[in-house]
Parts: sequence; structure tokens; C-alpha cells
Amino acid sequence: MAQRFDRAKEDSGNSVQLEHLNLRQPDQRLATIFYLMGMGFTRDPYLVVGVDNMWINIGRSQIHMPTGEPQRIHGTIGLIVPDLAQLCARLQTVAPRLEGTQFRFTDRSDFVEVTCPWGNQFRVHAPSEELGGMELGLPYVEFLVPIGHAAGIAKFYSTAIGAHARCETTRGAQVAVVEVGRAQQLIFRESEEKLREYDGHHLQLYLADFSGPHRFLLERGLITEESNQYQYRFKNIVDPADGRLLFTLEHEIRCITHPLYARPLVNRNPAQTNNNYTRNRDAFAGAL
Repeated sequence: MAQRFDRAKEDSGNSVQLEHLNLRQPDQRLATIFYLMGMGFTRDPYLVVGVDNMWINIGRSQIHMPTGEPQRIHGTIGLIVPDLAQLCARLQTVAPRLEGTQFRFTDRSDFVEVTCPWGNQFRVHAPSEELGGMELGLPYVEFLVPIGHAAGIAKFYSTAIGAHARCETTRGAQVAVVEVGRAQQLIFRESEEKLREYDGHHLQLYLADFSGPHRFLLERGLITEESNQYQYRFKNIVDPADGRLLFTLEHEIRCITHPLYARPLVNRNPAQTNNNYTRNRDAFAGAL
């Protein structure tokens, strides 16, 4: 008899990629020190190369950082880098240059907690099968949300976006887990913390079914921007049952016919230097 496979395990839902986060910051020099020299990421060499914005490549995803009043996610941004020991060494090296900012980092052995100069929290992991085998990338963003909102948020993403979403209990809290790409999740964790006022940060998703979610959002007056043929935006996450506002987070929604979809991103090998140079090892190429 032919081997049986669980085909449902490979279903991805309608959201196929979390491509970027957008977080304003006030100082491109400090951003260069932190994200490039410290974290070991790569500035996109082809697009947005001026002094007013910076696109940082992290595997297949990016963080966009236009100059302006700093924006902070009330939660944690998950990252994967190939070597945590090398990460800590780089962060220790740049620490004197970041004195007087909110920068700090702590090695927790199995991950590294990092705070950027403007207060965004990162949890940096080594590659693992638990995180989908990704070797460099952005596997999740975790947001804190009010008590009683997680279940409705999961229903919103399932109903409105067509994403695979579930509500579960982890570490004693209700959590909405939304699959938004290959080994990528949005996580909404209920918390009794007083949440900061939303400051305009946004994320961008690519959807296979582009018109269905647009129709759902338009019927409920949730579309905030009709950007162009390939993109629209919305901010409010609502309970599909009664329209109750659950969370505010701007989503930039693109179709997979967008000209930028699956654009190859340049990622350097941060272990390569002029002092230890090895031919043909400039680019990050995964496990060697």
C-alpha cells in the first residue's frame, strides 16, 4: 500500500508571508550601529538607500525604519540568527556606542533578549526545527492585548483574512496564534498590563486571496487606504460577530502579483570580515 501522508499539515492558509515591519526611529546612525553592526543584519543595497529611511533585510523579511518619532511595539519581535554567541560578541562590541539609549541585551542561554536604542524588545533564537528550520528571519511578532480579546482576534484573522488561526492557553494566558507565512506567526497574548497608546507602526502581509478579505473589510468600513491596484490597508481588528474593536494595528495588505512579491533579498554573512576573509563567503548561505 502506498504511504499515507497528512496533506493538511502543509496547508498554509491565505496569508503567505509576513514581509516587513515598519518602525520609525529618529537616528539613522544609531540604527546602523544597532541593526547592522550589532545585530549583524544587512541594509538593502538597491532600494531606499538615502538618509531618511532604511530597509533592513533579515532573511526573507525586512524591518523598515523611516526617520521620525520612535515607534514601539507593545510586545516582542522574534528573530532568528545563525549563531547566538557571535551575536552577543557583536552586541558587546557596539554597546559603548549605544550608551545613553535604551539598548541592552541578556543572554538567556537558549535565546538572547535584546532591547533596541528606542525600546523595542527582541527575542533572538538560534535555528531550530521548532521554529520551522529557518536559519535567518522573522518567525513571529507577539503583541500584548487586553484580557478577553484573544478569541475574537483569532476569529477575525480566520474569518476576515482566511489565515489559519487558533486560540490556546500558554503560560497561563489566552493567546491567539495566527499563521501568516511559512514558519511565521502573529501572536496576541492577553495581559493585564496597561497598554501604550497605538503609535502608528505597521506590518505587511502578502495574501493569495486578495479580493475576499478586501470585500469583508470594505463592507464593514474598515479599509483605511486604497493604495493602488496591488495594495490596501486597514487598522482595526474587530470581532466578526458584533464588530467590537479588539486591537488596533495597521496592516499593509499586498497581493502575490505585487511587483515586490518574492523579491530576492541580499543577506550578508556577518562573520565575514576583512581580517578573517574567506573567499566566496560574503553572502549568507545558510549552514555551511
